[in-house]
Amino acid sequence: MPSPSGRFVTSPQRRTGVLVPLSAIPSASSWGIGEIPDLVPLARWLRLAGVRVLQLLPVNEVPPRESSPYSALTAMAIDPQYIGLARLDDFQALGGEGGLPADEREQLCAVRASARVDYAGVRRLKDGVLRRCWRRFGRDELSAGTERAARFHAYVARERWWLDDYAVFRALQARYPDRGWTDWPTPVRERDRAALDEAREALGDEIHYRHYLQWTADEQWAHARREIAPLAIFGDLPFMVSGDSADVWAHQDEFRLDASAGAPPDAFAADGQDWGLPVYRWDVLRDRDFDWLRERGRRYATLFDGFRVDHLVGFYRTFHRLHADDTRGFVPASEPEQLALGERVLQVFRDSGSEIIAEDLGTVPDFIRASLARLGVPGYRVLRWEREWHAEGAPFRDPADYPVASVATTGTHDTEPLVVWWEGADAAERAAVLAIPSLAARLPPGGHDEALATPGMPAWLREGVLDTLIASGAGLVLLPIGDVFGWADRINRPATVGPGNWTWRLPWAVERLEAEPVPLAVAARAREWSVQHSRWPDRPFDQ
Repeated sequence: MPSPSGRFVTSPQRRTGVLVPLSAIPSASSWGIGEIPDLVPLARWLRLAGVRVLQLLPVNEVPPRESSPYSALTAMAIDPQYIGLARLDDFQALGGEGGLPADEREQLCAVRASARVDYAGVRRLKDGVLRRCWRRFGRDELSAGTERAARFHAYVARERWWLDDYAVFRALQARYPDRGWTDWPTPVRERDRAALDEAREALGDEIHYRHYLQWTADEQWAHARREIAPLAIFGDLPFMVSGDSADVWAHQDEFRLDASAGAPPDAFAADGQDWGLPVYRWDVLRDRDFDWLRERGRRYATLFDGFRVDHLVGFYRTFHRLHADDTRGFVPASEPEQLALGERVLQVFRDSGSEIIAEDLGTVPDFIRASLARLGVPGYRVLRWEREWHAEGAPFRDPADYPVASVATTGTHDTEPLVVWWEGADAAERAAVLAIPSLAARLPPGGHDEALATPGMPAWLREGVLDTLIASGAGLVLLPIGDVFGWADRINRPATVGPGNWTWRLPWAVERLEAEPVPLAVAARAREWSVQHSRWPDRPFDQ
């Protein structure tokens, strides 16, 4: 409905969002990686851009030699690499950066200067410094019973329901380095009570260090969320965690370790994908009212305003491979069982009180999409894949017709960027894109022929695509930050392992987004679209 000024006032159902990994947004004071406090300057730029939702990739702690946030060693804990040392009282009390020895200052300069995130360097450097911060906290705060010490104790007591298993697991990993939990001595592997009590006694300092890291991350997270409000922050709930994780160790009989989950053949991998991740024992989880998934939803509800359910189809039917004989198939096997399972799991996540959206991409049966529509759970509409595949010429669906309960986007963290996709599209596919009615209406005179003849994607065409999606019928538009700028950098290449995956960073320190001409111009244009298409209020939120 138009406002008195003649412009449209935003609907609560219509929002623009941006997808970005936290690791990709370091500030000048960060240690080579985006940190929790860096969400605040990012949010200031997003506000300039008319953005109301920030979609992050998972922030769970990943193993030391890993960089993929989808293979975490915990479903609950925030990765300590995201702690901002510049905002940590204990670090400042130790002298801050000026108090670092020469070799650590040299390492800090190296990780900051790196063109990509150097995970190994960041973790090695931060762990040494954070351990000194923990010793300082114990000596000067815990021993004196300060107000910070009281907050720490309150946090540990409040979060014990997940924190205890996680911290004991991490301490046992330190006791048995380079050994997965399945190779630990039998008593701790099988969680014998006496053995765990002994471990808590013997490894108390390491356990409390893990408590300290999570409390520190939690305090910084809570502060950032207060500062960025009313921007909503969405998390990403991975389908599974690593087999060598605190959660699988703590809930062993709820997972199959003799099989691995993956994806059937699709556009990403002609032979399918084997992720090397354990498989749910759905019968056991069902008998326990899906306790672990319920706990995950509860945890995410404390961290985020909403979350994306990764690999949604896997919660209806899990594609898996048996290690013994390479047998492959789905569990559950029948469609009625799959439907009942998926809808029950979605309800479990909804019970957390969080808003949820579903990543329903890949090989997805029609009955799952129908289920999402019936439940009112928004699924994804990726422009390049939204086509009438059974019609002559497979025309693209017009984004104007996307349902309200959907998420419109140019791509995900797994797809090639918009400009790269266009460059690789053949003439027929390009012509089909340009024939989309709501996009065709935005083409300048002669634009159709120019877009077909130009090898790359013209900036005006990319902007036309973004404008078309923001104008779409979808309630939520989530744009990868690279597509907003027209960059060719990839976040990840599925089914591959390499230094290019998950290591991309912004070309500027995040606080420079508010000062550099290019990001300011991009923000102004994006805000115009969001205001025009009723996704951003034409007056401040506090009026």
